[in-house]
Amino acid sequence: MLALEKKHKEKETPAKEAKEKKKKETEEAKPQEEPKATPAAPEQKTEEQPATPEAANDKPAEKTAKKEEGLVGILHVYSSKNNTILHLTDITGAETISIKSGGMMVKSQREESSPYAAMQAASQILEAMREKSIRYIHIRVRAPGGHNGPKYPGKGVQAAIRALSRSGVHIGRIEDVTPMPHGGCRAKGGKRGRRV
Repeated sequence: MLALEKKHKEKETPAKEAKEKKKKETEEAKPQEEPKATPAAPEQKTEEQPATPEAANDKPAEKTAKKEEGLVGILHVYSSKNNTILHLTDITGAETISIKSGGMMVKSQREESSPYAAMQAASQILEAMREKSIRYIHIRVRAPGGHNGPKYPGKGVQAAIRALSRSGVHIGRIEDVTPMPHGGCRAKGGKRGRRV
C-alpha cells in the first residue's frame, strides 16, 4: 500500500511543478507586455479624454446637478381654530420672503381657518418661492400652545402641506414647534377642571 501511495505522489509532483512554472512564466510575461503596449502619446490622450464610460458621464452629471440647484427656505405654518398663517423665510429665519394667511384669501371670517383658505395661501407662497428660486423647504408647524392655548394645530395645516408637496417642492423636515408650558403659571379651569 505504501509503495503505491509513493508512486502516486511521485506522478502528481512533476505535473504540479509544470503547472507552477507555467503560472510564473505568465505572471512574469504580463507586466513586461503592458509597458510595451502603452506608449507615452496615448497616455496624454487619456488624460484629456476620459478612458472609461463612467468618467465620460461625470461632466453631464455636474451639469444636471447645477440645473437642480435651488435655495433652501423655511416655511413657518401657524394654525389655530381661527386662522392659518404661512410665513416663508430664508434658511436663517431672519429675512421674510413672503407671508400669507387664510384671512387674505376668503371674505367671511368663519372660513379663515378652512382647508380651502390654507390651500389658496399655499399657492400664493409657491409663486413667491418660484420668483426667489427656492426649491427646498423645511416646514415648522406651530399651534397656539403655551399656557392656555390648544396644543394641536388647526385643520389648515394638512391642506397647506399637501398643496406644497403636490406642486413638486422638495420638503425636508416637518417639525412641530408648538410652545409647551413647563411649570410657570397655573392653568385656567380651577381645582376640578372646566365644567361643561
